[in-house]
Parts: sequence; structure tokens; C-alpha cells
Amino acid sequence: MHEEEVLGKAYDARLMRRLLQYLRPYRWYVVLGILLSILTSAFEAIRPYFTKIAVDVDIASGDQEGLLNTVLLFFAVLVVRGFVQYANAYLTQWIGQQTIFDLRMQIFRHLQALSLRFFDKNPIGRLITRVTNDVEVLNEMFSSGIVMVFSDVFTIIGIFYFMFTMSWELALVSLSVLPLLFYGTFLFRRKAREAYREVRLQVARINTFMQEHITGMLVDQIFNREKKSYERFSSINAAHREANIKSIFYYALFYPGIDLIGAISIGLIVWYAGANILEQHITLGTVIAFVQFNEMFWRPIRDLSEKYNILQTAMASSERIFQLLDDKTVLSTPSSLKSLGQVHGEIEFKNVWFAYNAPSDGSGSPEWVLKDISFHVNPGETVALVGHTGAGKTSITSLLSRFYEPQKGEISVDGVDIRHVMPEHLRKHIAVVLQDVFLFSGDIKGNINLGDETISLDRIKAAARIVGAHRFIEQLPGEYDAEVKERGATLSVGQKQLLSFARALAFNPRILILDEATSSVDTETELLIQAAIKKLLHGRTSLVIAHRLSTIQNADKIIVMHKGEIREMGTHQELLAKDGIYRKLYRLQYKDQEVRS
Repeated sequence: MHEEEVLGKAYDARLMRRLLQYLRPYRWYVVLGILLSILTSAFEAIRPYFTKIAVDVDIASGDQEGLLNTVLLFFAVLVVRGFVQYANAYLTQWIGQQTIFDLRMQIFRHLQALSLRFFDKNPIGRLITRVTNDVEVLNEMFSSGIVMVFSDVFTIIGIFYFMFTMSWELALVSLSVLPLLFYGTFLFRRKAREAYREVRLQVARINTFMQEHITGMLVDQIFNREKKSYERFSSINAAHREANIKSIFYYALFYPGIDLIGAISIGLIVWYAGANILEQHITLGTVIAFVQFNEMFWRPIRDLSEKYNILQTAMASSERIFQLLDDKTVLSTPSSLKSLGQVHGEIEFKNVWFAYNAPSDGSGSPEWVLKDISFHVNPGETVALVGHTGAGKTSITSLLSRFYEPQKGEISVDGVDIRHVMPEHLRKHIAVVLQDVFLFSGDIKGNINLGDETISLDRIKAAARIVGAHRFIEQLPGEYDAEVKERGATLSVGQKQLLSFARALAFNPRILILDEATSSVDTETELLIQAAIKKLLHGRTSLVIAHRLSTIQNADKIIVMHKGEIREMGTHQELLAKDGIYRKLYRLQYKDQEVRS
């Protein structure tokens, strides 16, 4: 929210140069748009000239045929101008949409390349704002600002040319009000800038409040906090309303002020020209043309004021967008890349140290989550990681999947340091079943194969049958084509976990990571999954994280974690015999059975 308060410069040449890079692929279309804008401005500025010809030449001489020709030529100019203006508007909007498409794709591609460390520090709502609101602001600048500003500027230049060509004295009189215009514009720009800052701040407060309270609606309703939340939102919404009213107030003063200055200019034209018409120094057609020029002059002035506001908001949005694009929280890619080839599933951790908050410059003392971790997993083995919450179990699996980089030590798969392997090449051999299952909007089938068309429906059904998900899927309307709501809202926690397990198996990984995979299912489903695990993990390497020790008693090896260190390692029976941490955990979970025995 605090970022929304900072407006920065109204114009930043460095940011503008970066923005213009997105127009480079469409530069010839931009040139064509500018030429069309100049042509539109020329047609706009020449219109009062036809009035002067009609009054001073055709009407004054009584030439009806000449008047008809002038009117027909004027009509032809209007028709051509209409076509040119349409082409210009369509082209500029097309350029804007193309550049915004490219920018959004670049941002999304960059977000996909960032490591999880970045997402740990940046709220999702802020990132969505960058891709939607901030990019849409730039769309307005690309489509209505950069190209269309030429139309306003050349319209003003054209008006100046014809005014000074017709009568330089009358031109100076009509433009004598410009100091008032410049002073009024300066005041408006400063006040509008402050009002815009306040509006942006209040919008950020509303978005933050809404996101938090819609996500936490269950808590609000359980504890009867609806009235209190309503009152808080009412105050925030009222502040937003007042900020907008203040902004509208300045606009309500500025535009009538522009009209008043224009009326003063017309009054000066009539006052000065009246005396000169009597002395026959100025013709009536010239005066009428000048009145028309005066009315036309203030429209591009108002448009330029609007484009200034667009530019100001674009500078603020582009600064935030480029700050995101310049973020280098990405996994390092060494110059010498290696291929894993056919993965067998051998895993080794050698003296691995890891901290989430380690300073990038090496300064300060990091809070180590993992301390000197070393263990070896043979191909096809099932290794369980147990320990209290925060012991570092999930951090080990995150490092293996290369979501994070260790600060010290080495992690290898089949003897290859995973830092020398592209993350996508490594992860295609690893499947993860998390405790917090995420399902996408779509259908059951798409949530198992994740859009990978190489995974056939038969393969999807086979995976579902093995984990026991087929039984509830066939009861859904549409079965594998059944609709899945956002976050799987219509499915139970256990059903979502079964789908996640089927998803992992459908990809047929060599390494399988189960992070509390059976923590939210009932006893019957747990037994079904355990039977499936025993059958399916034959020949696969698996890391199993579990608090429920009943799920990992048959593991080939159990690693006991405590405060980021490996304290014990062995089979279930070996660890019970040691009378250490594992035996204490076992007693805590089965003390009732021990008492009865």
C-alpha cells in the first residue's frame, strides 16, 4: 500500500526510454499513426478558413455557384477527415493493445522464472495489481497518449499558422489570455497531482481490506464480526469517496476555467475586431474564422491536460512494473550445464546449509534452517523425514526440487550437482504431493494431467484407480469432465488430496515427494493410499514427510530432524531401540495403546 503513495516524477526520461522500447516492433505503425494525426490536425485547422472564403469572397460578391463549390469542398474535407480520424483511432488503439499484450506476457514470463524466495516476500495481491491495473494504465498512454498527442500539438500549430496568416494583430489579441491559461494549468496540475496521490492511496486501502476480509470471511462469520468489519469498510470507503470528490472538485474548476478564458478571448476578438471592421481593416469573415479558431484552440488544450495526467500515472505504474522486471531473484544458471539422462533416483545431500533470510551480499548472520545436512538415498528407496514442526523437513524437499538454493554444500541426483541442471529438466523427474493441495478451475481431468496432452485419459483413470480417487470421481456429474470450482471449493480436503496424488502418479516420476500426503484423509482412505504407495513406489525413490508415524513404519530409512539438524537415522525398529527423539515421538502418538497393553 505504501508503494501506491509514491508518485515519482511526472516525466522520467529514463522510464520513457524503456517504455518506448515496447513500441520498437511496431515503429512503422507508430510513424503511420503520427502521419495520420498530422493529417487529421491539418483538416481540423483548415475548417475556419472555408468560413472566411464563404463570407468574404462568395457571399460578399454574391457568387452562389462559388458558395456552393466552397460548401461542397468543405463537406468533402469533413468526409475525408472522418475516414482519416477513424483509421488513426483504430491504428493507435491497435498499437496500444499489441504493446500491452507483449508487456503482460513479459511480466508473466518473468514471474514464472522467479524463485519461491521472491514470492515469500511479495504479496500476491500486489503482483496481480502489476499485471492488471498498472499495465492497463500504460495501455492508456500507448493508445491515447504517445501518438494522439501529436494530433493536439499539430492542431494547435495549424491554428496558430492560419491565425497569424489571416491577421497577426487579431492573433495576438486572441492569444493575450495565454498567461492566465498557463497559470491556471500550473495550479490545476499541482492540486490534481496531490488529489491523485490520495485517490491511489485510498484505492490501495480498499483493495487490501477487501482481499483480507474476503479470504477470511469464515472467521468473520464464525465470530460474528460482520458488523465491525462493515463499519471499518464504511470508513475506508468514505475516505475513498472524499478523495474522489476532492479530485472531481479540481476538475470541475479547471474545465469551466478553461471555458471562461476562452470566452474572454472571444470577447477581446469581438471588441478589437468591431472597431477595425468599421475602419475596414479586418473583414467579417476573418472575425468569424477567428471565433471558430478560438473555440477549436481550447479543445486540444484540455486534451493535453488529460494526457499530462495519463503521463503522470504511467510514470508511476511503469516505475513499479520495471522494479518487478528488474528483480533478479532467480535461480543461478551456470555456464556448464549437465544432463541427467535417464534418472535412476539416487539422491545425496553433502554438508548442506540453508537459510531463507540469508543476505545476498553475505553480510550479517543468517538464521540457518538446515545445518550441515548429509544423507544418501539409493535408487528405489523410501526415506521418511520426521520431526517437530519447523525442524527443516519441507526445506529439504524444496531444495531437492530446486525451489531454493543452499548457501553451502551440494545436492546431487544420480551423482550430478543439481545446480548444473536446468530446473525444468530436474523437475520433470520429480512429483510432489503437498499437504496444502491446490486445484485449478476447470475439470477433474485437467487437474490430473495439468494440460499435458501426452497423458491420455486411460493413464489418468489408471492413476486415479490406484490411489482410490476413481471411486468418488465416477459419482460426479460428468466424471472426469466434472467441473472443478476455484481452489476445488466443492470437493472435500480428502478428495483434493487424492486428486493431487493421482496427478503425481500420472506423470510417472522417478522421484516422489510426499509432504504430509495423508494428513487430511480418513482412516479408510489412508489405508487405501498406503496400499497404493507400497505397490507404486517399488522401483521409485521417495521422500515421505509425515507427523503420523504409522504411515512410515515400513520406510527403508527414517531421518529424524531437530532444529535443522539430523539427530537420528535408521529403520523404525533401529530408532525405537535407540530410545532417542524418535522413540519419544512414537510414545507421544501411541501412549494410549502402551497404557492399555
